[in-house]
Amino acid sequence: MPNTALITGASAGIGAEFARYHASQKGDLILVARRLDKLDALKAELEAAHEITVHTIAQDLGVDGGADALVAAVDALGLDVDILINNAGFGGHGRHIDRDLGDEQAMIDLNVKALVTLSHAFGGRMAAKGGGKILQVGSTAGMMPGPLQAVYFATKAFVQSFSQALDHELRDHGVTSTVLAPGYVETDFAERADLGGTDLVKSGKTPQSVAKHGYDAMVAGKLVTVNETQLGILTQWIIPFLPRRMVLNMIEKMQSK
Repeated sequence: MPNTALITGASAGIGAEFARYHASQKGDLILVARRLDKLDALKAELEAAHEITVHTIAQDLGVDGGADALVAAVDALGLDVDILINNAGFGGHGRHIDRDLGDEQAMIDLNVKALVTLSHAFGGRMAAKGGGKILQVGSTAGMMPGPLQAVYFATKAFVQSFSQALDHELRDHGVTSTVLAPGYVETDFAERADLGGTDLVKSGKTPQSVAKHGYDAMVAGKLVTVNETQLGILTQWIIPFLPRRMVLNMIEKMQSK
């Protein structure tokens, strides 16, 4: 059975662990990130360990036309995508008006626009052939407003809504869309987002455990999955019913240095 997975943000962190886990299931891979050297090193590791085929594509999905360029590159290789894992994304700490507007817009371009473009292109092809799996890497941040990471939390709220609606539209065509909403994960995300010194990053789960949880939920066709039971209860059954000002104060305190 065809089992080729395209993974964005695959050079490190959760993306690389998605690749390792899929390879362990004897599936072929299309690995996408900006750093070709990292991708090629992972390709060599996985092909040697699992006797699979790995393609690498160096592409910045945050630039104008980046996602379209990726679709064209996949077509040039003559490949079909059976599983799409939209993992690429980044955050950034600080008050919105204090942060560089270009950085905020770039976050939207990668976390939202690229994800939508790839879901449209490959989701449409999956529906046409009658089957496929999509995994959108969201965050529990998407379940609440996020002072001091206002745009990042908002992009993940978009991913939450979009993924669920997409699943509803495509399920009758044999395609499912699952959103993985983890809490803090021990990757280089916090360093890039300048979150050091906040309560948010005091403890987190390993990228290996998060990737396996999300991948397994995708295979099962789940709609939304949170990798920690208590966090799932908090974000889905408690926070939505708290006064909004209380939630805003809680999140601001969690992200303050």
